[in-house]
Amino acid sequence: MKLHLVDGTYELFRAYYGAPKEQRNGREVGASRALYGMMKRLLREPDVTHVAIAFDHVIESFRNDLFAGYKTGEGIDPDLYSQFGLAEDVCRALGITVWAMVEFEADDALASAAQRFLSEPGMEQVVLCSPDKDLMQCVQGERIVVWDRLRKKVYDEAAVFAKFGIGPASIPDYLALVGDTADGIPGLPGWGAKSAAVVLAEYHQLENIPADASQWSVKPRGASLLAATLNERRADALLYRTLATLRRDVPLGEGLAALRPHAPEPALLARVRDTLQFDE
Repeated sequence: MKLHLVDGTYELFRAYYGAPKEQRNGREVGASRALYGMMKRLLREPDVTHVAIAFDHVIESFRNDLFAGYKTGEGIDPDLYSQFGLAEDVCRALGITVWAMVEFEADDALASAAQRFLSEPGMEQVVLCSPDKDLMQCVQGERIVVWDRLRKKVYDEAAVFAKFGIGPASIPDYLALVGDTADGIPGLPGWGAKSAAVVLAEYHQLENIPADASQWSVKPRGASLLAATLNERRADALLYRTLATLRRDVPLGEGLAALRPHAPEPALLARVRDTLQFDE
């Protein structure tokens, strides 16, 4: 048995920027119509027997209280923003369990579900359907993997190391150093992907990096400046790591049995079909 956990916010953004715009009854619904088709295709995959999808019902989360520069909904195209709730209903109308996040983020729900359901009897693999770098921290051997459906690439633990030069557990520390523009995490000046990977491959976590670069057993370019920056901005780096660390304690009410695709409410299905103007 495999459990597929889908990053709905990513899928909606991908649909909005990759599919034609379509107006129905004066409302933009192109992304939601495309999402409907994308999720139907996923459900047809032979190994997709249990599935859930998580959305950022609002963009802001508890992380905005920790850091003023964290991502917000500002700047999102209104035609996209207006489809957030509709996208959730589209997935419910397909019989998919939907987690709509407000305090937490969609990725937190996926991380929590992966950790929770991995130990279920008969669980062969949990598949996180998203290319998001954040989710790489959840990978465990070949039991929890990240699947980039667009690029048809699966990241197990070996693939994460091949891509980033570090293990999954070091991904939050890596993002703290190099930053993540998608989430509004600025990173530290001078630290890039190569230097962060070299140092974290050796020391794994920020706390383990010696303050004096002369004590480093690895020598990335500009080591003295990198060490000085980290020493000066260590509190910032620890905060950025907190922002990049996914929560595993999101309360999810459903048990595994509820994650089998199921028959939707007839009234919801009718409303969604009417909004999207599908005949099926």
